[in-house]
Amino acid sequence: MNQPDPLAKCVADALALLIGMRTVRCPHPGCRVSVRFRHVAPDEAKRLTALATDHARHGHGEGGPSPK
Repeated sequence: MNQPDPLAKCVADALALLIGMRTVRCPHPGCRVSVRFRHVAPDEAKRLTALATDHARHGHGEGGPSPK
């Protein structure tokens, strides 16, 4: 599977940060799930962060492909 360039991900995250967005990525190696948000309540930010970092919610088994 074609993975995005790490530098391109860093640049995109930096640009999003400049316009006030926060990016949270799944820490599982190879998982491409990320969530971007801005102007949300603290409880909603916690919920979105938990969703992005819980690989069991969006992973297709250990080591499986990420959802499209």
